[in-house]
Formats: sequence, structure tokens, C-alpha cells
Amino acid sequence: MTDVESPAYVSGHGLLTGRTAVITAAAGAGIGGATARRFLEEGARVLISDAHTRRLKEYEAELAEAFPGSVAALPCDVTDESQVSSLFDTAIRLHGRLDVVVNNAGLGGTAPLVDMTDEQWSKVLDVTLNGTFRCTRAALRAMKQTGGGVIVNNASVVGWRAQAGQAHYAAAKAGVMALTRCAAVEAAEYGVRVNAVSPSLAMHPHLVKVTTPELLQELTAREAFGRYAEPWEIANVIVFLASGYSSYLTGEVVSVSSQHA
Repeated sequence: MTDVESPAYVSGHGLLTGRTAVITAAAGAGIGGATARRFLEEGARVLISDAHTRRLKEYEAELAEAFPGSVAALPCDVTDESQVSSLFDTAIRLHGRLDVVVNNAGLGGTAPLVDMTDEQWSKVLDVTLNGTFRCTRAALRAMKQTGGGVIVNNASVVGWRAQAGQAHYAAAKAGVMALTRCAAVEAAEYGVRVNAVSPSLAMHPHLVKVTTPELLQELTAREAFGRYAEPWEIANVIVFLASGYSSYLTGEVVSVSSQHA
């Protein structure tokens, strides 16, 4: 897709030592999977979840080999409240507390608005926005009891910038941004910070499957660096937001993008 070289991988510095984290949609090679690995490299204990059970178990085994005793996995469909509750109950049972939640689960797709069905619209909104709401609510309930924590939501630049065929996804991600800001105001009294990242283009196998080569080429051309982001580059910013280095940052949506203004 691009001949521009990616930067060297950044090693861990113990920024999340002793923290416990839940990361949704964390099976495989996307942003969630990269975030799980970066959290483990930074010293966290991680409970990963995903709706794809086989991929989740495979990735759990891969991570457990590199980080024995620090990773567990539980399948979770964020559109199902009972599964969301089970996920957070499991995190508390395993670790006694919950320090960080990364709401990465989302669903995209491309459809012109005039042809978009109610089902297409509702499915994207239910996973991407409602799922983030369900997990944020569960996280806040847990963190309120333990006196603090951090929530990081995964938004997108399309929540700010128009893109044809993305009305459902853009509306959902704009909603995630608004949810982030409102939740942050409410959560401050509990000692909980809530922020979001807003990536432009991070390449991973799932994106290749649902996006045409022509659109990927067009999106890549918009990036000032002349390349897409590696998922771990987005994960690095999530690590920053989860760490003590962002202790006075809440209610913010951080653009992780090299797109031209």
C-alpha cells in the first residue's frame, strides 16, 4: 500500500506496572490486539475480550507464552448486556480491582446513505456507540467502588470529518466522542479519567477485507507521512492516556493522525 517505512517499535518502560486492564475487541492484529501487547510490555495485567472466540483464544495463547500469568481472555459481545456484565465481574474476580478499560470494539462498513438499510445503521450504532456506552457504564460502576481508574475509548477522525459511505460509522464515532466528554465530567468525582483516541488510518487485516484497494490508496495519500499508522502507534497513545503521564487529562479526544489539515 505504501513504500514509506514505519518507525522502529518502541520498547516498554513500565508505565503500567501493577495496573489491571480490560480491553475489548482485542483478538488479532488490530488496534485492540496491539494495545493488549503494549499494555503487557508496560507491566499491566490484562483481560482481553472479543466476540470472535477462536481468534481470541489463539491470541490469548500467543500472549500468554510471552507474558505468562499476566493475561486472561473472555469472549464478549458488547451488544449483549449480560456478556458485558460478566466481563467486568470476571475482571474484578481475577484481580480484585479494575484500573484501566479500553473500549476498542467497533463495527464499520461502507454504504451510501440513500441505500443504507435500518439494519445496517442500527448494527453499526449498536456495536460502536451502544457497546462503548455499556462498557463505560460497567467500568464506572466498578471504578466508583474502588476509587479511581482510567477509561480510553477508540473514536475516529470520521467523527469530525465527512467521508462518503460512512454516515453510520461517523455518527457512531461522533457519539463516542460526545459520550467521552460527558462521562468524563460525571466520573471526575470518582477519581476516574475518561479520554478517547481518534485515529485516521491504522492498517490491519480486517480493514483490508472491508475496504477497497482504491479507497485505501486514497486514504493513505491524505496522510502527511505518506503512510498509514501501525496499530501499535495508536496503542502507544492509549498507553499514554492510561498512564500517570496524563494525570490531568480528561474529557479529551486525542487525534492520532497525520492527515493534512
